[in-house]
Amino acid sequence: MFLFTFLLLLTALNAHDVDGHEFKPLNPAGPASVLFFITNDCPIANSYAPEIQRICGEYSTKGVSCALIYSDLSLDAAAIRQHHADYVYPPDIPAVKDTGHKLADATGATITPEAVVVGRSGKVLYRGRIDNFYAGLGRPRRQVTEHDLRRALDEVLADKTVTHPQTQAVGCYIPR
Repeated sequence: MFLFTFLLLLTALNAHDVDGHEFKPLNPAGPASVLFFITNDCPIANSYAPEIQRICGEYSTKGVSCALIYSDLSLDAAAIRQHHADYVYPPDIPAVKDTGHKLADATGATITPEAVVVGRSGKVLYRGRIDNFYAGLGRPRRQVTEHDLRRALDEVLADKTVTHPQTQAVGCYIPR
């Protein structure tokens, strides 16, 4: 009964993007949604902007939605819009301020950038790094060898269990 009640509360969690549009982050319309937890001043999160855009573009054709979840509570809507524009995020990727860290708390996100895949049921199916480009803080690899988020999305879309539902993200801690 507790699990059912918890899942019901999660799917009822609503937010608004910085333009005022309602956003149901834990109740995807399609097979899944990806929440990218970021901050505007994390260099690792910012370096992932092109890859986040590629992932969102490729998987949107398969019904997967994406959103940027801004975790720095000191940012106002204008600063979030400016960051969104500076990193050339398309308008179809909503920018949401995680007021009170409700989304981070509900999904377990602690790092930026951290990707969270939410399935139709509102259940977190994957949480962790986008890929393994960073071996640690300040330690990038020459090339990516593990595409963790893409693998998880492919498994979700194939109606399979995600083989690695959690990986360790590398980046900046979500400011509390």
